Order: sequence, then C-alpha cells, then structure tokens
Amino acid sequence: MASFKPTKIQVYPKLGEKVTQDTLYWKNYKAPVQIKEFGAVTNIDFSPVAPHNFAVTAFTRIHIYGPFSQEPVKSFTRFKDTAYCGRFRSDGQLLVAGCEDSVVRLFDVNGKVALRMFKGHTKAVHVTDFTSDSYQILTGSDDYTCRLWDIPNATELSTYQEHTDYIRCGVTSKLNTNLFITGSYDHSLKVFDARVDKSVMTMDHGQPVESLLLYPSEGLLVSAGGRYVKVWDLLKGGQPLVSLRNHHKTVTCLSLSSNGQRLLSGSLDRHVKVYNTTSYKVVHNFDYAASILSLALAPDDESIVVGMTNGILSIKHRKSPEESTEISGQQRRRPSYRVFVKGKNYIPKQDDYLVSKPVRQHLAKYDKQLKKFNVSKALDTALESWTRHRKPEITVAVIKELNRRGTLKNALAGRDEQGLAQLLNFLIGNLVDHRFAPVLVTAAEMILDIYRSVIGQSPVVDRQLLRLQELLEKEIDYQQELLEVLGMLDTMFASALPRKEVPCSAISRSNGLTQGEARPQLQAT
Repeated sequence: MASFKPTKIQVYPKLGEKVTQDTLYWKNYKAPVQIKEFGAVTNIDFSPVAPHNFAVTAFTRIHIYGPFSQEPVKSFTRFKDTAYCGRFRSDGQLLVAGCEDSVVRLFDVNGKVALRMFKGHTKAVHVTDFTSDSYQILTGSDDYTCRLWDIPNATELSTYQEHTDYIRCGVTSKLNTNLFITGSYDHSLKVFDARVDKSVMTMDHGQPVESLLLYPSEGLLVSAGGRYVKVWDLLKGGQPLVSLRNHHKTVTCLSLSSNGQRLLSGSLDRHVKVYNTTSYKVVHNFDYAASILSLALAPDDESIVVGMTNGILSIKHRKSPEESTEISGQQRRRPSYRVFVKGKNYIPKQDDYLVSKPVRQHLAKYDKQLKKFNVSKALDTALESWTRHRKPEITVAVIKELNRRGTLKNALAGRDEQGLAQLLNFLIGNLVDHRFAPVLVTAAEMILDIYRSVIGQSPVVDRQLLRLQELLEKEIDYQQELLEVLGMLDTMFASALPRKEVPCSAISRSNGLTQGEARPQLQAT
C-alpha cells in the first residue's frame, strides 16, 4: 500500500528587506537592557571622557549610569521640580541641568550639592549646554529668552529675546566659543554670535522645533520638529538642503553615529530611523514599545540608549566579535549521536550493517482529514481564522488538492449560511491575487453552480455575492486599462527605435522593377 503524501504547499517569494551592510551593522546589538525610571526620560547625554558614563534626566532627578551598569553610579536629586537637559562638560567633571522652577544648577560629578545656581529666568529652563571654552553656559527657557552665564562668577553675561514662543532646544559650537543656535516652538532656528547683541541668521523650520544637531564640521545643521527632519547649510546662509518626512508622528530627538556617516532620529511613533548622510535615505529602523523622547549613541556606537514616555530606559550593547561568532555557530545544525560516538569522519566498513530508524511522519490537521477522506472537514480546517488570514497559501493548496482528487465539489457542498459566508469572504480577499486566482476562480464557479438555487434566501450571502461581482468587474476594468497602456507603450517603444533600411540589390524600392527593366508605357485608347 502506498504511503500518504502530504499536501504540497506552494512557496512564494517573500518581499523581505534587503540585507545590506547597514542591516548587519545595526542588528549586531544584544537584547536591550531595560531600566525603569521615575518618570519620562527627557534627555540622555554621554560623558566625552572614558569610561563614557551617561546622564539620564527623568522627572526630578538625574542618574548617571556606567557603560554596563544597571544601577545608577551617581544620582542628583536636589531638584524642587522636574529636571531638564542634564549635560556634561567636555572634561566630564561638571554637569549642568535646567529645572521647571526656572533655576539652572551646576554640579560636580563627584559631589552631590550644586556648585552654582543661576537665577534669572522666569519660567522653566529646557535647554542647557556648555560653550567650547568650558567657562560659559547657554540656557533657553519657556520665557522666550536664551542667556549666557559666566561659570566662575555665577553671573549673567547676555540675554537674547528674539523668539516668540518656548525655546526647547539649543546647541553650542565646539569650534567657536561665541556661536550657538536655538530652536523654538515659533518654528524658527536662530544662530547667535555672543559678540553681537542680536541673531546673525534665522531659518524657518515650518513646525515647532524639538531638537537640533550640528555636524562635526559645523557646516551643516539638522533640525527636527513635527514629522520633519531638515538639513541646513550654514555656510550658504542657512540654505535648506534636505527635508525628510519618514516618521508618522513628531520627531523628538536626533543623534549622529561616531563616524558621522549615519544620522539617527527618534519619534513619538516609537521608531528610530537611521539615515545615510550622503543620500539621506533610511538604511535601518528600530522599533520600541513606547513613544521615544530621547536618544544617544555611545562613542564608537558601542551602545544605543533610548528614553521613552513610559519611564523605560532601553540600553542596547554591541556584541563582541566572539559573541557574534558563537551565535552564528549555534545556528548550525548540531551533529547526530553517532557522530559523537564514531567521530565526524567515520566511514562504514564493508561488513557493517547500517540500521536506520523509521522517520515518523507528522501530518498537519488538514492532511489528517484528507488521509481519512474527510474532504469537507479538511476544507474547514484550512479555512480556520489564523490559517486563512496569515497563511492563505495553505488554504489555496488544500483547495487545489481537493480539485486534483475530484472531490472539491463535495467539499464545497452542504454548507450552512455561516460556512458559505466564511468561504465567500476568503474568495473576496484573495480572488484577485495573481498567485491564487487560477485555483480560486475554479472554486468560485463551483460555488455558484452549487448554491444557485439558494440565492435570495440569505441577505448575508447575497451581499457577499454582490461584493464578489463588484470586485471581479473592477479587476476586469483594471486588466483592460492595463492592456491599453501596454499597447501605448509598445507603440512608443516601436517609434523610439531607429529604423533600419534593408538593402535590395535586384529590386528597385520605388516601383518593384529590376534594374535595367523599362517602365511599361500607357497608351490612351
């Protein structure tokens, strides 16, 4: 007796993502370490000096974490209200932060109490940063002003009130002590020079500005606000270069890879996009569980740290070369038992008998029903909710097998209103798919033949039959339009090709007469 052959499921090509060097690079991170903070994580900043600790600003405190620690190595909790924008100085010894109570505090990384408190703003301070000479601090506030402060004397140096809405982001130049840039909810970006009492350049982002980033060369500026990420050329007077719209919600944070060739943006849509800074195309994408408020990359891209609205801090560490090799080795198929006993290169001898164990055949549910010739139950199994929605090729393969056996009509017949509606619903969803159409058209014809007599008795079935008819009419119209377009394209391509003249040696092209033959004379009679 011949053994039962399982139903052959047709394998269709998947339109998966293309594996590139960027994909391999950005996927080479371990599973994220998640740390619960006391509130939404609004800012993350890495220390410029080894061991590159990072400061996390969340709610009323700032925690400093080590590169691989899951507990804070240092905490600053002397804030009366929500803290904002904790940032390190270039030597990693000082840390500055704003607060909802309008006071700017300066901390020694090794101490607890604030070294300096700068008072002058009247509303919450969301922007803080050190200038490149390390002796001044830039602050931006909800009182529409940005200010420069002198650290040694704890005094205010200058105030600029040009924005007409909250200032929520700012960045200082690392090459020029006097230059800094601010972004505001009034949609504008302003470049200031501390030697002048007003801004020297203004750009319009078109949306409330949430984040700013300067390239290392400081010739290009990146701004994020609304759904847009825009790149500006500062050397050409703030000329816009690129406008990117790859997020579905507000972009909240920006970061640059260690080599400056990849730009990262985080958004409230829970995605981090990685852009190529040459073509500005998205080369990779990270998904997170909640809306993203802050993002930072460690030096040499050793870790990616993301802060979210739900207070979760996600840390992904790069895999070492040994770990990458081990994982790829684990994916290989483990050797069988006899390899361990006899060795990998063992060859059976002439007198050896090889005893093979019979391989047990595991059948799917629909194959078990087919083996028992329960054709109707086999089709019901293939039409289960998960299968028909996630794996429609299995349902189509079972219908094809039933048609090959000549039992498809029996499997389709005898169904109640619910069963017939389920079957018609599957046809409506997949009939116009070019992969399944040849099989499902046959099934649709059989259904119409079998249930022709009951049309008009069920409003549910009638509605689905009308939908099926409309779907087919639309598909036929599409096919006709496509054929017309194809004909037009053929004509265009044919007219675009150069015409080649075929040489005719014996026959004249003008009248078809051979050379030397006289033209016949016409005589009027």
